[in-house]
Amino acid sequence: MNSDSDLQIAGDILSVQHLLQPPREHPATVADFVGLSRAVAADRGQWAHLVEYDATSRWYHRLRTGPGYEVWLLSWLPGQGTGLHDHGPSSGVLTVLEGRLTERSEHDSWGLAPGAHRVFAPGYVHEVVNDAFEPAVSLHVYYPGLTEMPMHAARCAPGARDVVPA
Repeated sequence: MNSDSDLQIAGDILSVQHLLQPPREHPATVADFVGLSRAVAADRGQWAHLVEYDATSRWYHRLRTGPGYEVWLLSWLPGQGTGLHDHGPSSGVLTVLEGRLTERSEHDSWGLAPGAHRVFAPGYVHEVVNDAFEPAVSLHVYYPGLTEMPMHAARCAPGARDVVPA
């Protein structure tokens, strides 16, 4: 008996047909979108040659679209950030590819290292900034595709700076 878990599987679980789902051509669940983000992140040849840095504003490039979703590549020089915003009706997955980013909401703050994923629901208010001394690159998957990004004027997590909409 395995003392680490009270779940035990006997026999060939793959022969239990009602537990198997047919493969999907496109992502349809949160787990699928995180999987898409991980797959793109792992394939540096798909995105690394596209990255540019812009000293005047964050650089972004739409990397891919599919039915109901978009994948964006963003670069961040030190000090660049989004300002406090939400993504309207879109949910999303943010994945840090290179460097470090900080995500702040009105209630908390998270340091995000390469490989970190943040999943957010429609209407989630946050800001993302590069507080580090090195450039950063991130991947963003939005579903449905991003149609709006309303800015908010409010305080972020304790210790965070005031955010004024750009």
